[in-house]
Amino acid sequence: MTAHRGLFLTLLTLASPALLLGCGGDRSNSNPNAAAGTLVIRANGEDFVRQGFTSKDGWAISFDHVYVSLADLVAAQTAPPFQAETQDRWQATAEVTVAGPTVVDLAAGDANAEPVVVAEVEAPAGQFNALAWAMPPAASGPSQGAVLWLQGTASRQGTTLPFTLRLSEPLAFTCGDFIGDERKGILAPGGVADLEATFHFDHLFGDGGAPPEEEINTGALGFAPLAALAQDGVLNLTSADLQSRLSAADHQRWLGLLPSLGHVGEGHCREIELTQ
Repeated sequence: MTAHRGLFLTLLTLASPALLLGCGGDRSNSNPNAAAGTLVIRANGEDFVRQGFTSKDGWAISFDHVYVSLADLVAAQTAPPFQAETQDRWQATAEVTVAGPTVVDLAAGDANAEPVVVAEVEAPAGQFNALAWAMPPAASGPSQGAVLWLQGTASRQGTTLPFTLRLSEPLAFTCGDFIGDERKGILAPGGVADLEATFHFDHLFGDGGAPPEEEINTGALGFAPLAALAQDGVLNLTSADLQSRLSAADHQRWLGLLPSLGHVGEGHCREIELTQ
């Protein structure tokens, strides 16, 4: 894990100097005279995770657990506003970092549950318009060794398939402002504001509710290539299994999709795929 963590911090700093802060504690790098409030950082798998969805190839997918490993979370106020798709670095006027790695279950709660709280930190008032995080393999807990642990059931045409996917490819994301129906990250003195790391699992499996010709479906792998690898009615795969058992073309497509998971609402991130 020491080698992994050193690699994360080295490569992540190419995207944002804020990540040099590391995980020594919940800290702010800002004007000490600025009025403070509480910044709540959440992780959201959206309704795709909480309520289930149908893949582009007709598999109805529901999740029992979606464990996501998070580390080196940094929220920043940037000027000028950071544009993740066109800029390598942000210019921070204030930033806060979250101590230590953590694992959250995006499927926790019922179908209408709120996005999972990752951390609540004291932060200077202002507009937090940038967010970055790394995803290393979990050091402990139910998803130990995995960056992502997807567990649930998929059904199609009378076939029900319990599945567990344990993915170990480390990832990292540096993102700009949240895009959604409501603004996020605007913190008033003494107030509370949300920021959100959003994960779009329809990028992996497609969306059966969208037309087949839409990019979300033409780019996605779907679930059928994974279902074909089931043994004795159960699908239980690691990243190594996917590499050895998927076709070369499907495996390359899968690897190319993983860095597109991270968003801030509908806002895109600069995705960095890190090797182990």
